[in-house]
Amino acid sequence: MRTVVVYESLTGTTRVVARALAGVAWSFGEVALLSVDDCSPSTLVGVDLVLVGGPTHARGATWATTERMARARLGERFGPAVDRHDECPGIHRWFDEIGQVDGIRAAAFDTRLEGAGVVTGRASLGIARKLRAIGFVEVAAPRSFLVDGDGHLCEGQRIRAEEWAESVIGVLARAQVG
Repeated sequence: MRTVVVYESLTGTTRVVARALAGVAWSFGEVALLSVDDCSPSTLVGVDLVLVGGPTHARGATWATTERMARARLGERFGPAVDRHDECPGIHRWFDEIGQVDGIRAAAFDTRLEGAGVVTGRASLGIARKLRAIGFVEVAAPRSFLVDGDGHLCEGQRIRAEEWAESVIGVLARAQVG
């Protein structure tokens, strides 16, 4: 099974989740872990599953403007802790670059502050909507992984990510074999 995990991260927290997902995917076959800056349309050729995620900014998926605002706010608060490696102008640009796809299976994830999703927002809902709009086939409900006020994953969230990946990838991989 060939899986691509595509993520956007500002503080590195979403990257931690993406790495956990990729670790599980590796046990089922070939996997690529890529920032949205490094994932081109050609990367998706022959792929069985794409997991796409990013942080929740302004109650949804990032745009260039929301990322700049968050980066400025985090820079004031955390200084060099802001992850400069993953700087990019929002996951929406990646969707524009990918264009239409034809039935590749996908699932969306996000990182967001603790609290009710109706209050904090959930980037994964918008990511899933966009995935469907450009031709991906959604194979799992969008999933959120929680961060605390300091931007760190809450206790147990990495394990939740691994369990989610196991449920999504494992079911698909076993269906391919059977």
